[in-house]
Amino acid sequence: MPRSPLTAQVEDTLRRATQAFNSGQREEAQQLCQTGLAQAPDDPALNHLLAAILFADGSHEPARQHIETSLRARPGHPQALLLAARISDHIGEPAQRRAAWQAVSEAMPQSREAMARLGRVLWEDGDAAAAEILLARVGAGDAPASAWFDLALARQDLRDFAGAEAAYKEVLKQKPDHAEAAVNLGIIRQEAGNVDGAMDAYRIAYRLRPSTFGTIAMALTSGSHGGLWLDEDALRKLLIG
Repeated sequence: MPRSPLTAQVEDTLRRATQAFNSGQREEAQQLCQTGLAQAPDDPALNHLLAAILFADGSHEPARQHIETSLRARPGHPQALLLAARISDHIGEPAQRRAAWQAVSEAMPQSREAMARLGRVLWEDGDAAAAEILLARVGAGDAPASAWFDLALARQDLRDFAGAEAAYKEVLKQKPDHAEAAVNLGIIRQEAGNVDGAMDAYRIAYRLRPSTFGTIAMALTSGSHGGLWLDEDALRKLLIG
C-alpha cells in the first residue's frame, strides 16, 4: 500500500532532522521538527525528537510538553518514557519523578539507569529499604560512583554500617576526590564504634575540602562515639596530621 504524501513528507523531515541533530546542528534540527509538526502536530516521532533537542538545550518545560504529546500517540514507548523520566528529574515533583521512573522500570526492566534513578527517588522519598534493593542490583555490575553513593546512603539510613562502608569505599575508589563520601564514611565508622577509622576518613575529607570541617566537628561532638572539641584549632591540626 503506497504511503500518503503527508506520511512521506513527515518521514523525510524526520530523517533530515535526525541527521542534523546527530551532526550537532541542533538549531536546524529544531526548525525541521517545527516545520514538520506544523503539518502533523501529533506525530509521535517528530514530537519525541523535538523533545530530545529541547532537553539537550535545557528547555525542560517545552521538552516535557512534546514528549507527553508523543506518549499520548504511542503510550508505553520505552525510549519516550525514558526521556520523559529524565525530564522529570529536572522539573517534576517527587511523586511525578517516582511514577516516571517506575514506568521506565516496567517498560525496560533491565535498564540499570532506571533502577539507579528509581532507587534514588525512593531514597529521597524516605523508602530506604526499597531503594537499597534496587541500588544493590545496580551495584552488582559495573555501576558508576553516583549509584554506589546512593546505595551507601540507603544502607546508612538502614544502619547497615558494614554495607554502607563497602559502598562508600567503592565511591572513593572511583572518585578519590569525593569529599562527601569521605565525610559519610567517617560518620558511619564513628557510629559503628571505629573512631580511629573515622578520623582517617575525616582527614581525607578535610584535605579534599576544608569546608567539611563544620560537618566533621558536628559529627564528632554529636555522634554516639564522638567527643567534645572545645579547641577548633586543635581539631584542625589533628585532621591535618
